[in-house]
Amino acid sequence: MSDPETPDDARSVGTTGHEWDGIRELDNPLPRWWLWIFYATVVVAIGYWVLMPAWPGLTGYTPGVLGKSDRAELVGQLAKLKALRGEQNARLTNASLQEIESDPQLQAHALAVGQSVFGDNCATCHGVGGVGGKGYANLRDDVWLWGGTLEDIHRTLQYGIRSGHPQARFSQMPAFGRDQLLTPAQVG
Repeated sequence: MSDPETPDDARSVGTTGHEWDGIRELDNPLPRWWLWIFYATVVVAIGYWVLMPAWPGLTGYTPGVLGKSDRAELVGQLAKLKALRGEQNARLTNASLQEIESDPQLQAHALAVGQSVFGDNCATCHGVGGVGGKGYANLRDDVWLWGGTLEDIHRTLQYGIRSGHPQARFSQMPAFGRDQLLTPAQVG
């Protein structure tokens, strides 16, 4: 008859010698499927280290057998994007409002650039969606302190508020055209 305190597995498998509060740690081997998956991950990792750039050195990373470099690909893609945006920015800078509204591609680029510039310079005070915050104007409603026409908005962005310029308005907004927060091309 079996001992009621010792399960059948405990008699067939040795222990590690560790015991705590009467509980003995059995020395069961790991499952074979788990070991094979572990060995496969080690082989894949070694293969990756050999094939791809992986090890940092003093002057750069090891090139790997394949000579592939994600960094070089990224630099190339960014150069292409910069060239593409350069052409579109040149078109945008020289276009009138009517030309921008009549060209859907140019209008989409203008909206993307405007969203980026707004996020970098205006969202801190006016909020990401332009709804304002405590002490800052809501730009999404129909109530404008200094006028909502394009000319009024342009004047506010160019001369700012409380900037000391004779054409500036009086509030807390900086002059983006003068204070170098935006380039003249971005303001104009």
